[in-house]
Amino acid sequence: MESNDITVESPTYVHEVEETDYREENILLKIKLAEMRNELMRYKIPPLLVAEVIDTYPQNRCMVRLKNGNEFYVNVDASLDKKLKSADEVLVEQKSLTVIQKLGKKKHFDVSKYVIVEKPNIKWSQIGGLKKEIEELKEVIELPLQKPELFKKIGIEPPKGILLYGHPGTGKTLLAKAAATSTNATFIEIVGSELVQKFIGQGAKLVKSIFEMAREKAPAIIFIDEIDSIAATRMDVGTSGEREVQRTFMQLLAEIDGFEPLGNVKLIAATNRIDILDTAITRPGRFDRLVFIPTPDHKGIVDILKIHTKNMKLAEDVNLDKISKKMKGMSGAEIRAVCIETGYFAIREDRFIVTDKDFNKAVAKIAVEEIERKKDLSYMG
Repeated sequence: MESNDITVESPTYVHEVEETDYREENILLKIKLAEMRNELMRYKIPPLLVAEVIDTYPQNRCMVRLKNGNEFYVNVDASLDKKLKSADEVLVEQKSLTVIQKLGKKKHFDVSKYVIVEKPNIKWSQIGGLKKEIEELKEVIELPLQKPELFKKIGIEPPKGILLYGHPGTGKTLLAKAAATSTNATFIEIVGSELVQKFIGQGAKLVKSIFEMAREKAPAIIFIDEIDSIAATRMDVGTSGEREVQRTFMQLLAEIDGFEPLGNVKLIAATNRIDILDTAITRPGRFDRLVFIPTPDHKGIVDILKIHTKNMKLAEDVNLDKISKKMKGMSGAEIRAVCIETGYFAIREDRFIVTDKDFNKAVAKIAVEEIERKKDLSYMG
């Protein structure tokens, strides 16, 4: 019979293994302790201040401005020698205010979060019933951006901007987007009421930054919707909210005055209440081209109907000319709503072809809804 060999480890060997394990564990604990001490030291280091470089001087010196507006003549770390420029944002040490790190160019306000910036894809052919108004925009916006040499040759300056006014839903925003598409310009959209409501104390800074961003993204079109909310006739009032609106308005005027008429940034504004606008905004040299956007006439309604029904399957009994007569006084937005509701009436009956009956029901529904909406507004007013 074969005997089973049993290996018995000596006590010395066991102690050596245990000692090695303890030594490795001790090393890991020392490393962990060093990391924790470094982390603790980081927590004890005072935070750095953010400042703006005003001017630079020889021998590693510069003038900086802190957020509170105070200015200081300070030292600059040797590693930043000749690397700083005016308007750079930097980090400075708290006690001596020595500049130790460069962050980059200062931005007055991060406007990209608060405005709509896009490259629209709306063509002039997608707008119906506004032939005369389209020509106005082409003259004021499209022509100066695409052919500035024409104005230089004849010796005149085009308007800096154009103001579109009229009832809601008549196509003011659509016209502005089409102008941006035709000139391949960046479209920057702002709503005037939000400009003041969201940024109490920051409205003027935001306006300044929007115009700076437009110059960076040029060619660009700035579109200000509901401009009456910040450009209404000024009154001698003392509330903080009204003073903020006036500061924002004054900054807007300053930015418009700084515009080059033949520059590659154009301004379009829209309002439903031109009657309450301050004359300072509509005087020559600012918005000196005012264009009324009316509700479409009979031919305009037909044109808009054709645009919104071009992808719809119409029954033989559908006569757009006849339908348009029942839509007198409707805006472009309401005509579009009629076409959408027409499609819904067909879908509810599991059809993919819309009939004259569908259009009639849709016209009646939108008309009733508009009457109810006006009643609600008059009640609220």
